[in-house]
Amino acid sequence: MSAPRRIGVGMLGYAFMGRAHASAYRTLMSVPQTAAYLPELIGVVGRDAEAAAEAAGRLGFAAGGGDWRALVEDPRIDLFDNSGPNAVHAEPTMAAARAGKHLICEKPLGLEAEQAVAMWSAAEGAGVKHMTAFNYRFVPAVRLARELLSAGRLGEVLHFRARYLQDWLAEAPHSWRLDAATAGSGALGDLGSHLVDLARYLVGEIVGVSARADFRDRRPGAVDAAFQAVVAYRDGASGTLEASRCAPGRKNAMSFEINCEGGTLAFDLERLNELRWSEGGSGFRTVQVTGEDHPFGEWWWPPGHVLGWEHTFVHELAHLLDAIAGDGDVAPHGATFEDGVRAAEVCDAILASHRETREMEVRVNLLTTP
Repeated sequence: MSAPRRIGVGMLGYAFMGRAHASAYRTLMSVPQTAAYLPELIGVVGRDAEAAAEAAGRLGFAAGGGDWRALVEDPRIDLFDNSGPNAVHAEPTMAAARAGKHLICEKPLGLEAEQAVAMWSAAEGAGVKHMTAFNYRFVPAVRLARELLSAGRLGEVLHFRARYLQDWLAEAPHSWRLDAATAGSGALGDLGSHLVDLARYLVGEIVGVSARADFRDRRPGAVDAAFQAVVAYRDGASGTLEASRCAPGRKNAMSFEINCEGGTLAFDLERLNELRWSEGGSGFRTVQVTGEDHPFGEWWWPPGHVLGWEHTFVHELAHLLDAIAGDGDVAPHGATFEDGVRAAEVCDAILASHRETREMEVRVNLLTTP
């Protein structure tokens, strides 16, 4: 067997998402299916150089610092991982693209669709691999749902309803996520973008929305605390999307249901290993998606040994590193920067519908090869 290709990684951000990504890179080093490549954790940076240096040792990076430009300029780094706050997604990522680095950027890709388009354009123009970090595409149960729908097992999709509820805003803690200057939007970009991406991945393009958002904080620069949207799909399906950060008792409650002519699929993130399936007339059966013949099943443990939230990042980053090492495609299972743009377009339309109190068509930005 030939020696694995070493792929140097530089990461911006060492907090919540940085920890999740770093944990996945370290886990990848022990997964047999990823033996063709090996992530090499070269550097991590953040606003606080001292804290980044401390985090480097804890997260497994060789060094830490306070300037993302050092990662962009480092010839040892092949992949630039942007896990920082939303306001620092664009400039560092586009600079890394121009430097020839492959890219993964946390969602939402940009503060709004226009910025996301600029990021996509920079990545496409540089000819690098790019991924928007919509990790729920890499939940085995979600992937199984996609396979069943693509194979026509349930017939035509009629309705897709999804919600993402959390409760931390009920206590109104201080966070960059509550400021439009650093976050762009609130529950919509943070939670709703996941729902939009899953809707697109499982059902298809959203072409129209009618929405209402809730701004609990009336001060200038505040972001939405919740939203509800009725959506229309290009192929004729319809549905609802809802997200809230002020739902007491809900910690990370993301769920969806897909109603089709021949049955229904239902998923709850807090029961991550299960997909509920009804073929009509006899209620639901629960499929525990841990078998060797299930998506990602051969990677891990014997059937019934369940996976966790952190494994979604292992699958996601493995997919990207495989595309880099083998010059393969990130799409369709990985969310490219174009997918990040499409999600941003829908989110922008939801806010526009709220402001104008009317149904909005989703504005499709023209993506042309730079």
